[in-house]
Amino acid sequence: MAMAAVFEVTSWRETPLDEGTDLPRMTSATVSKTYAGDIEATSVTTWLMSYADDGSAAFVGLERVTGTFADQRGSVILQHVGTFAEGAARGTLRVVAGSGTGDLVGARGDGDFLADPSGSIRLALTFE
Repeated sequence: MAMAAVFEVTSWRETPLDEGTDLPRMTSATVSKTYAGDIEATSVTTWLMSYADDGSAAFVGLERVTGTFADQRGSVILQHVGTFAEGAARGTLRVVAGSGTGDLVGARGDGDFLADPSGSIRLALTFE
């Protein structure tokens, strides 16, 4: 079942980690979002990010998304791996095995997301 949705970031709390002279900046962030489209949901993500001197970044994260996925209710945890460069965040997603609840017990799948400089934020997710 393929799904598409847009999301809005509703809160972002970022905290420095392992700061030191001449070290690349490393942070953690807790981010809340709301989804609309084929996914009507809320979520909380925990990110770990490493920033380069040019402002680009690499990140990993885990996100629990709770709500309605097409006509199925429940939650899943998504694993994110991505990069941020030139104002756009791009990443791949994978449903964490065994994380589904409700109608989503046993859910598997993957997807991708883009948050681009124009302010457009999109998510595509496919369940197997």
